[in-house]
Amino acid sequence: MAICAPATPLRPVYAERVTALASAEFPDLSLTFHDQCFAHDGHFAGSDAVRLAALLECANDPAFDAVWFAKGGYGSNRIAADFIAQVDGQAATKGFLGYSDCGTLLGALYRAGIGQPVHAPMPVDIKRSGGEDAVRRTLAYMLGSDEGLEPDMGGTPAAAFNLYTLAMLVGTKSMPNLAGHEVLIEEIGEYHYAIDRLMFHVTQHLHGIAGIRLGEVSAIPENDRPFGSDVEDIVRDWCDRSGIAYLGRAQIGHSAANRIVPFGLEAGRTRD
Repeated sequence: MAICAPATPLRPVYAERVTALASAEFPDLSLTFHDQCFAHDGHFAGSDAVRLAALLECANDPAFDAVWFAKGGYGSNRIAADFIAQVDGQAATKGFLGYSDCGTLLGALYRAGIGQPVHAPMPVDIKRSGGEDAVRRTLAYMLGSDEGLEPDMGGTPAAAFNLYTLAMLVGTKSMPNLAGHEVLIEEIGEYHYAIDRLMFHVTQHLHGIAGIRLGEVSAIPENDRPFGSDVEDIVRDWCDRSGIAYLGRAQIGHSAANRIVPFGLEAGRTRD
């Protein structure tokens, strides 16, 4: 697995902890952290050019079977279009794993039919309480385990996104066609009214989907007045207004409990 940071930098101590865990418990996996993971350029893990070059290097190198995004944070959208335009055939069989801001890249890859995009815990999750289990979930998945998959996925294709990331993705050239898909969403750090606003926007663009499932919504700030509805009520309301089926809860989110959702039909079938 090649590991790069398309958005913001990873602290070296987290890379060291993930490497130690993988070496001790998953000796059949080889992890390579690209030096770019630790670069700094203002907010970002290197300039757009540096981040793009590292992502292309990892994706186009035949020595790697998968590309694991080190962490989220804003920035992957700035290089997504150039990445899709320049990636070569070596990426076609690779898994691309991550979530949060990197959902932009997962969506762009899915739209282009390149590799297997997978919503999955990232190396940065090692810092969370219980984060070792989140990292184990992704490493085990790479060795063929289904135990970390989001439960209750049937024969319907699926895709999973951070809600804010999805709201920025819809209407762009990186947005995949999700008709017939179960769309799983999660969020962190947004006010109730902001979640309501995001749902207003997103539901106008998700025509023909099989439905929405709501994951974890955490660290909601306290507003100066109560909104009057909880998060599940907000999501149900906008699904009702938009004629979209509300399919219940999902086990994804910005926590160590985050489960794995391969984009497409693979989420609903046993891996070989």
